Amino acid sequence: MTTPAPALPPFHLAFPVRDIAEARRFYGELLGCPEGRSAPEWVDFNFYGHQIVAHLAPDECGHKATSAVDDQQVPVRHFGAILSLAQWHEMADKLRAAGTQFVIEPYVRFQGEVGEQATMFFLDPSGNALEFKAFADMASLFAK
Repeated sequence: MTTPAPALPPFHLAFPVRDIAEARRFYGELLGCPEGRSAPEWVDFNFYGHQIVAHLAPDECGHKATSAVDDQQVPVRHFGAILSLAQWHEMADKLRAAGTQFVIEPYVRFQGEVGEQATMFFLDPSGNALEFKAFADMASLFAK
């Protein structure tokens, strides 16, 4: 009898936002992240099984530096999720329909190379950069 692989432990990420109600609309309504505990100055979200916490800290918001990746300027400070290709396409369509302005439009990078992946970058209303990506072959996630 084979023992199933253990589930990955959820990660926790705290990040600044300029407005809690705005964060609820973006993460809760647009991205579809269920809300957990909250207080007037913070709110938890279930981000694909992981706990992210939006903290009211307007002076800490935004991103500044970028780094070149596959001829694109990627925001250095970012977070996101790795989806199935079907989920990734659904999210790209949902974001486009909502009028999201992409930092990097949805596309496939490293085409024909190890690590080929669909990716897109966009900002939340507080200027935090998010990346959603997908691999046709999840085995290539850490491939060199």
